[in-house]
Amino acid sequence: MRRGPRGFEPARGHLAGLLERMPELADPTLPSFELVEFEPLLDSADVEPRDWESIARAVQARYDAFDGFVVLHGTDTMAYTASALSFLLDGLAKPVVLTGSQIPLAEPRSDARENLVTSLLLAARDDLTEVCLYLNGVILRGNRSTKISASGFDAFTSPNEPPLGTAGVTLALRREGLRPPQPGPLTVTPLADVSVAALRLFPGVRSDLLRALLAAPVAGLVLETYGSGNAPQRDEALFEVLGAATARGTVVVNCTQCLRGRVDMGGYVGGDRLREAGVISGFDMTAEAALTKLIWLLSLGLDRPEIERRMQRDLRGELTP
Repeated sequence: MRRGPRGFEPARGHLAGLLERMPELADPTLPSFELVEFEPLLDSADVEPRDWESIARAVQARYDAFDGFVVLHGTDTMAYTASALSFLLDGLAKPVVLTGSQIPLAEPRSDARENLVTSLLLAARDDLTEVCLYLNGVILRGNRSTKISASGFDAFTSPNEPPLGTAGVTLALRREGLRPPQPGPLTVTPLADVSVAALRLFPGVRSDLLRALLAAPVAGLVLETYGSGNAPQRDEALFEVLGAATARGTVVVNCTQCLRGRVDMGGYVGGDRLREAGVISGFDMTAEAALTKLIWLLSLGLDRPEIERRMQRDLRGELTP
């Protein structure tokens, strides 16, 4: 990012110039690297599913030539991209580390320098074989991460999974939490142009809103519910709308609005009625992981029962069985 008249914006070639002015990158203890710029350069707020696939394809094209990969990404949608890449990169046996900064690299107080240097070191390890996210001294599983701060350097957390490691004076990985390499070769699933939606329940939500949202041919919906998966019951039509949607093939996944914990649809009547309407549990997945996993599964051409079965199964460490 470079400061412009209307705020920070991406600028082609700007990063390469900044990296040339970082003497630490020439240190022999750091791995050598190649910088690849995408076209177009995007503010992460503009990232779409097709961009997740482009990143995955870039990794695939260079997979045999490099020991690991660092993806420099804006923090706004980094958790979505980290989650998506964990599903797209099938057969991954090398580290893919997403990192960025809360203050752009060109600024005097930027946190980007340390994040980049540490991410390069992580990407050169042979004991880290999954998609992860690194910021501010903490290494997180990519599909367990979520952004929690717009102003602090501790921008991300992994609410339902302990960090994979920390970067203090030494780099320390939680070895019992690391996933084994996937059997290769590395393949990337083409993402289909599927229509998905997300809706966060709120006090006063009405069935008309949900009906309008699902009127179009929506293939999947992530429904962010209260507490352990509860929903309001005063508007009876809410469950009718959901039941009609699941009956015509829409996959509806129940994720909690809470930062921590998991969905238990048998805990309250409202949750049980969602189950009766055909809604499935997202357990302790983040909303980002549920949405990206749903898009990926819908792209595989599976029938609805198989998509629902895989949504509720741990595939990349994204949920606790």
